[in-house]
Amino acid sequence: MKLEFLGAAGEVTGSCLLVETENLRFLVDCGMFQGGGRGADSAYEKNRHRLTRDLGRLDFILLTHAHIDHSGLLPRFARHGPVIWCTKPTADLLGPMLRDSAHIQSRNERPRHRRHGEPERAPLYSIDDVEQMLTRVAGVPYDAEFRPHAAVSVVFRNAGHIIGAAIAEIRIDDAGVTRRLVISGDLGEADPMVVKNRADIADADVLVLESTYGDRNHRSLAETETELVAVLRETLHERRGNVIVPAFALGRTQALLVLLYRLAREGKIEAPLVFVDSPLARAASDITFRHLEALDELAHEFRAAERAHQLPFALKFTESVEDSIFLNQVRAGAVIIAASGMCDAGRIRHHLLHNLGRRECAILFTGFQAAGTLGRRLVDGAREVTLMGETVPVRARIHTLGGLSAHAGQDSLVQWLAAFRAPPAHCFIVHGEPPAAAALAARVRKELHGSPVIAEPFHPYTV
Repeated sequence: MKLEFLGAAGEVTGSCLLVETENLRFLVDCGMFQGGGRGADSAYEKNRHRLTRDLGRLDFILLTHAHIDHSGLLPRFARHGPVIWCTKPTADLLGPMLRDSAHIQSRNERPRHRRHGEPERAPLYSIDDVEQMLTRVAGVPYDAEFRPHAAVSVVFRNAGHIIGAAIAEIRIDDAGVTRRLVISGDLGEADPMVVKNRADIADADVLVLESTYGDRNHRSLAETETELVAVLRETLHERRGNVIVPAFALGRTQALLVLLYRLAREGKIEAPLVFVDSPLARAASDITFRHLEALDELAHEFRAAERAHQLPFALKFTESVEDSIFLNQVRAGAVIIAASGMCDAGRIRHHLLHNLGRRECAILFTGFQAAGTLGRRLVDGAREVTLMGETVPVRARIHTLGGLSAHAGQDSLVQWLAAFRAPPAHCFIVHGEPPAAAALAARVRKELHGSPVIAEPFHPYTV
């Protein structure tokens, strides 16, 4: 069996694994590269290169979850692709996620929507490509075995990351020998918010493991709550400003809403005015809370309170562009949640333009910021940034709320690995920047006596 990592090797985005045997070829994920870079190393050029590469015949595709860095290039197969297998929640999410991606790309080719100095960028795919691709998506329940090929059986286990996210347990008949290939996808913490706990896996011959936070741990939820309460109290009530939250429309937005619900219900925060300024986040929230079978108890409570109009704070989802523009007039007392989570597109850039230069405001990051993104520059301490062709000074306070990450920290990743009855014969570390991947690999070697390999892009590995 041969594995080739076509993305998320030495970096966090662009997840795509090609698996080959003598009679079988399939992909696990087909994600979009995100972030900055220049020339051939830019995210756009890497995505464009992925489009031009001939992958040959594919028997099927397995998709671990709906985030764009795992699903965003699937529409390249719109006209002649195989069946795409995923969990039922992921199947529901793909439509709004990929239509939004196509829409953003179509806007980026128009001069007035491009950032200063950016060249014209032709869309990687169209809405029509997305619609054709969606006709070939097959959603299956968690923990149900299915056979996408005569020589393959697969079970999707809960990854504890976002709604629909899965660990793929794959059994492959390879020249008369059954091999067990496990793809972690994106793993959540052992006790995540919103979704049910991740599954433990007992056995694997070959493991592909993410390492987004392989070199660090997150703050505890208690510490995270304390920091969030302090930011809200100081910004909304003492400084009389706004809290701007760049949040991924899928996953982080729902987790933050559920956390605000509990804190307000317990009287730890005064009822804030919360705006979710993202049609995609509205769609993702509707789909998330529709799949109650995959949600934890607190998420059930939030959904019931929302439907009964009994939330302990004012919540408004803005839909139209006019509603979004109106928020620019709100100068104090609001929590404004908007996509994209890394600040590289979407309505969040308008809210940063109107609030980043105000000392009374706060920018609250709740997730990983990839190298080269505007979000990463802000987290790293930029004193000014360019937005809509304007140079904006960074006067608002920048906070990173680490405990809300949907990715497991280092200790949690090692804990998940320790549940295997024996170390996998082959372990590949992916989906992490080099320091994170190296730190996780070193700890696995030392504590679990494994022999992990840090995957290199486009390098074929025979196992």
